[in-house]
Amino acid sequence: MAYLYIQVADDLRQRIQSGEFPPGAQIPTREQINKQYKVSAAVAIKALSVLVAEGLVESRPGAGAYVLPPRQRLQLSRAWHREVRGGSPFAGDMETQGKTPRWRAHSRSDAATAEVARRLGIAEGDPVMRTVYVYTADDEPVQRAVSWEPYGLTGGTPIAFPEDGPHGGREVRDRMAVIGITVTHRREALSSRGATVEEARDLGIATGAVVTVLRRTHLADDRPVETADIVAAGDRAEFVYVLPIG
Repeated sequence: MAYLYIQVADDLRQRIQSGEFPPGAQIPTREQINKQYKVSAAVAIKALSVLVAEGLVESRPGAGAYVLPPRQRLQLSRAWHREVRGGSPFAGDMETQGKTPRWRAHSRSDAATAEVARRLGIAEGDPVMRTVYVYTADDEPVQRAVSWEPYGLTGGTPIAFPEDGPHGGREVRDRMAVIGITVTHRREALSSRGATVEEARDLGIATGAVVTVLRRTHLADDRPVETADIVAAGDRAEFVYVLPIG
């Protein structure tokens, strides 16, 4: 069965969550999984790799796999009013949770891929400003973001480089206001998938580990002015929405 390893991983996960295997305990070895579940070595290895990618266990060469202590997820707020108040929403979130926030960023001009062009309403190959951010809390990576802005909109203006110049580091809403553009709303969509090589490197996780992806686009009425992929390790952070009623 093509997905037999998922069934094995599901059962082992349930046994961990039930307390049968508490933090620090060794879970069944590959050989024991072979016998208990009557599966091949390849299935056993793949099932264990799922649990490692999820951050439930760690694999110790020559010694088996051991259950990790449950990890408290940091909360990343998705609330418009936080941007209206100014400052960095990430910094505010981390300070509220007793963490020291830091981030680094790098911008460069690039050509829009078909996907980025679709999201920005421009032509494939049009110039964009691409900025990669890596955010940390107490020096541990929490999230990675890649943002794209149409260079035809910001090129030659004081906000061409999102993190440099007199308006560097400000929120998209505030930066766009500098050039007379009023950001009216943003569109967001959540999904999950395996981490890419670059994401794994920046987040300090295994390639293929489960990540939560927030696809965000800022708009001025119907015109997209910025789009971004914000990625967080599934076992480290969760996006929390604060929505007004009425």
